[in-house]
Amino acid sequence: MRYTQTFIKLSYLIIIVFLGCKTSNKKESENKDTAQKEIIKKEEAIQNPLITHMYTADPSAHVFNGKLYIYPSHDIESTVTNDEEGNHFNMKDYHVFSMDSIPGEVIDYGKALDVKQVAWAKKQLWAPDAAEKNGTYYLYFPAKDSENIFRIGVATSKKPTGPFTPLPNPIPGSFSIDPSVFKDNDGSYYMYFGGIMGGQLQRWTTGVYLPKDEYPANDSAALSPKIAKLATDMVHFETPPKDVQILDKEGNPIRTGDHDRRFFEAAWMHKYQGKYYFSYSTGDTHKIVYATATNPYGPFTYQGVILKPVIGWTNHHSIVKYKGKWYLFYHDSSLSNGQTHLRCVKVVELHYNTDGSIQTIDPLLK
Repeated sequence: MRYTQTFIKLSYLIIIVFLGCKTSNKKESENKDTAQKEIIKKEEAIQNPLITHMYTADPSAHVFNGKLYIYPSHDIESTVTNDEEGNHFNMKDYHVFSMDSIPGEVIDYGKALDVKQVAWAKKQLWAPDAAEKNGTYYLYFPAKDSENIFRIGVATSKKPTGPFTPLPNPIPGSFSIDPSVFKDNDGSYYMYFGGIMGGQLQRWTTGVYLPKDEYPANDSAALSPKIAKLATDMVHFETPPKDVQILDKEGNPIRTGDHDRRFFEAAWMHKYQGKYYFSYSTGDTHKIVYATATNPYGPFTYQGVILKPVIGWTNHHSIVKYKGKWYLFYHDSSLSNGQTHLRCVKVVELHYNTDGSIQTIDPLLK
């Protein structure tokens, strides 16, 4: 009986301690949530969302026939669990938007392409881009195939606003995410692409898809984005993808452990005063940075930060000249009060110094 009473007392004690720990953990979680909300309240974005009737992200901006068009991804509320592969970014279609002036009215032309139309695609229409050649408009987009491997597809239209008709198969030899197509002065088109973690670039280190992630050591050269020259038909690679090498100003490759400068995703190319500007997201440090070269293949020398971190975890941008001014399009999560997978597109004017360097933009008023 004495042992039974002792056991009961110990049981009560264990339950009390457990409940106390559970309450403590709950309070700690609530405190973290409250702290995050307070941070968001203190961070005020300097630009308003361009589009507010739906969530949009990853804006690729282009000027076609004197009008500015925006090709973003379309964020939706997702019931998929948040994970490192980005499955909660479960976008299913694309809309195209246009503007006649900045600032100005934004026109939504409706659904331009749906994942259900793409024969080879299973899910996740992530960041797209667009290009024009001889009156045909090409929409380039990543999606996962039946084996959950990201490929890059193409859809075409006779109008920049779509609707777009997808090709039955992805670009042969394509992989990973974030296709960005650059037209050079000589009429050549180049695709830059790649994204780490959910973008699967780390699974292509051997040239074939690996079922598990393989990352270089922190003191080794960082994973490189890719470049491939497009064939004349705009739907094939003329040359196999090559590494886009990014160096520091001493000529050394940017290292994996250099989170402030290494490539993560969101490749973009533009040209200014005859020089090639390769810009990208650093991912885990949330910056948009840039490097320059004298040819589209590089190597590129790191130069600095274009955009400091925004509200939300991700960032993805484009740079375009419109009516004599340069603009940076990007996204943040201010419209959803900080929900990373529900973002909104924004735009801000971009300024260059006399030496060609880009002035850093702080997207927040703190």
